[in-house]
Amino acid sequence: MEIKAFNKWGTEEIKIKDKGLINYINLEPKILPKTGAKYAGERFHKSDVFIVERLINKIMVPGHKSKKHFRSSGHITGKANHAYNIVRDAFNKIEAVTKENPVMVFVKALENAAPREEIITIEYGGARYPKAVECAPQRRIDIALRFFTQGAYQKAFGSKKKIEDCLADEIINAYKLSNDSAAIKKKLELERQADASR
Repeated sequence: MEIKAFNKWGTEEIKIKDKGLINYINLEPKILPKTGAKYAGERFHKSDVFIVERLINKIMVPGHKSKKHFRSSGHITGKANHAYNIVRDAFNKIEAVTKENPVMVFVKALENAAPREEIITIEYGGARYPKAVECAPQRRIDIALRFFTQGAYQKAFGSKKKIEDCLADEIINAYKLSNDSAAIKKKLELERQADASR
């Protein structure tokens, strides 16, 4: 019997085109994507976690945006079930809009939004210089997930739009490589800065 994500969507047909990310995006589906930190003691444990579960975890702990936690995590209050429902409802909306498998749309959006380069700061003789570095594949996925969740929370903050709708819009826009996606906008900005500081 084939196991499907949320008992609705299969992942066997999904192909990852970005060769650098193949080993870091786990497409082994779970009916209930919640392992409860089963892999936490292992090195690179995040790569063994189903990619949709990683999105749910990031929805729960999105991190701060310019030291403003109330904008990025006010909806959650630590409830895993609430995060699960947000992602499930967002995937239902993605399926309704695109008429495609939402897990496939999400994986493609993740590939599109994962930055290839970023900037580090080097201090030399009391002065600080920006330097472009290549982004590790594990970090590329972490950054893209953070951009998705923070972009969705930012759009939902102070508006009548639900977080589920904002997350679905964010993923669909990244899938289409649209500049309406906060993740795509941030990725292009990061790569432009890295290009300027070579």
